Amino acid sequence: MKSVHSCWLIAFITLAALSPVQAQYPVKPVRLIVPFPPGGGTDAIARILTPALSEGLGQQVIVDNRPGAGANIGAEIAARSAPDGYTLLLSAIANAISASLYAKLNYDLVRDFAPVTLLATTPHILVVHPSLPVKSVKELIALARARPGELTYSSSGAGTPTHLAGELFASMTGVKMTHVPYKGGGPSVIALVGGEVSVGFATMPSVIQHVKAGRLRGLAVTTARRSPAMPGLPTVSEAGVPGYDVGSWYGLLVPAGTPKEIVARLHAETVKLLKLPAVTERLAASGFEVLVSTPEEYAAFTRSEIAKWAKAVKAANLRVD
Repeated sequence: MKSVHSCWLIAFITLAALSPVQAQYPVKPVRLIVPFPPGGGTDAIARILTPALSEGLGQQVIVDNRPGAGANIGAEIAARSAPDGYTLLLSAIANAISASLYAKLNYDLVRDFAPVTLLATTPHILVVHPSLPVKSVKELIALARARPGELTYSSSGAGTPTHLAGELFASMTGVKMTHVPYKGGGPSVIALVGGEVSVGFATMPSVIQHVKAGRLRGLAVTTARRSPAMPGLPTVSEAGVPGYDVGSWYGLLVPAGTPKEIVARLHAETVKLLKLPAVTERLAASGFEVLVSTPEEYAAFTRSEIAKWAKAVKAANLRVD
């Protein structure tokens, strides 16, 4: 009988030793893949959130920038990572757009990921280089009509929100500007500040300091309502293009198959940090607005965004092979 009890004890100890890692998660640093280079809106929110997330999890969360192919290289790396909670993806609206923009992707945004929570939204700012002789949206439209194709506008890549914002502006105003894609928001803003291009529809976090410092001239915000971060800027709609409305959003994903307990832990810690005054104040100052959700709400939101942008991509006749 004693030997039977001993066997059960050994079995219990063995099972305890092999119990799911999520019971102790995390026991090592966590990687947060940002599918854009430093300097853009996606990178900005990652840098604001990771210190607080590291503190909440008790392990360092390391930002890993993996730019390229309109945010698809980083997303693919994340999708192929082990579903153990040690690789996260800071997803953005660009990933939802890619679902219909690219003829072939090596990952599926819905199938290959488990949603944790939405994080924030932000408007874009229609900005121009100070050398361009315009100080309003109407003046920009007039100049672009007088010089068709001569004005250049930068974006963070073909099919990204900063590109589609320009396409929408052109289609709604009848102007023709030349699109110049860059490998991320950071490089596209550097090009703007340096005068390589004259117009941009950049995310607010990536250009707000340049606008305040006078290195770029802000004409309007792209969303339907004004931004609390820059209340003096009108909306593009107010400034002469009725109905114009473009913004960006960000969320946290993990590879599909990640244990539900780990997803729940990540969700709880992220929602908690998004309520911290130190975090919300930094986000607000950069032009972000907090947008939390349950994993189920984020999943539904992702599907609706993919459908929404599929229509926009088709209407603009955009396709990347």
